[in-house]
Amino acid sequence: MDAGMNTSSHLKAQARCPLQEHFLPRKNSKENLDRFIPNRSAMDFDYAHYALTEGRNGKDQETTVSSPSREAYRKQLAETMNQNHTRILAFRNKPQAPAQLLPTDHSASLHQQQTKSVKPRRHIPQTSERTLDAPDIVDDFYLNLLDWGSANVLAIALGQTVYLWDASSGSTSELVTVDEEKGPVTSINWAPDGRHVALGLNNSEVQLWDSASNRQLRTLKGCHQSRVGSLAWNNHILTTGGMDGNIVNNDVRIRSHVVETYSGHTQEVCGLKWSGSGQQLASGGNDNVVHVWDRSVASSNSTTQWLHRLEEHTSAVKALSRRIY
Repeated sequence: MDAGMNTSSHLKAQARCPLQEHFLPRKNSKENLDRFIPNRSAMDFDYAHYALTEGRNGKDQETTVSSPSREAYRKQLAETMNQNHTRILAFRNKPQAPAQLLPTDHSASLHQQQTKSVKPRRHIPQTSERTLDAPDIVDDFYLNLLDWGSANVLAIALGQTVYLWDASSGSTSELVTVDEEKGPVTSINWAPDGRHVALGLNNSEVQLWDSASNRQLRTLKGCHQSRVGSLAWNNHILTTGGMDGNIVNNDVRIRSHVVETYSGHTQEVCGLKWSGSGQQLASGGNDNVVHVWDRSVASSNSTTQWLHRLEEHTSAVKALSRRIY
């Protein structure tokens, strides 16, 4: 009798074990929900209200008049407006994320356009990065006494002496000190190679120097009647502007270096700038005039007529710059 009761109780205990394995080990509160109790956090109440009120009326109307194109349009509209639900009540899954009204690629391109339209703010320093002493520099507005070469070396004329400052290393060296009867140095300009430099002198001469070997290459004479206050390189052509108002193109490769002459300024030539193509030259003078010259019509036998003449300035024109459009 006791043995039978023990056996039946043991069988009942074994029968309860599988149920414990199904109900007891619940991993978290979101799993094993009773499927007959809706999950309110996973339901879309706006769509449910629409489906229970207006949605049914719309479907009844569509059954009367329908066509393949109208049905395709209705499905596309339902997907776009997130109305392609099949149930009102939800038990496990969360509602679908709302569909984007604009395509993803279009919205991304719109965001890029808005980003590009915002101009980055340019930082303008309020103090100089470095200050260099320049004693004995000639106090004359019409002269061009410093130039920065392509090799990152700054050449500056201080009275009779020309110094070179290497911006990469910060070192300073002396290039030349001209004689007093020739100086002071009135203009300076680097060649495009960043190695050779031209010096205009107060006695109307122009000297060419090799900065690597500190050696004078040649002296150009007979270009002007007075000091040379402006210089500009165009490949192997060195253009000089003098106090006499003349502009001279010098081919530094040949002995007779004067190849073209431009006359149009009535006072000292203060600034020279070649175009990127090397065909046109702009000059500014103390006569408040800007001239544009075309080299294709230049001649060494006679003075050349300017291509353009600008007379709107009210003072000397020294700074010139060309922009390519």
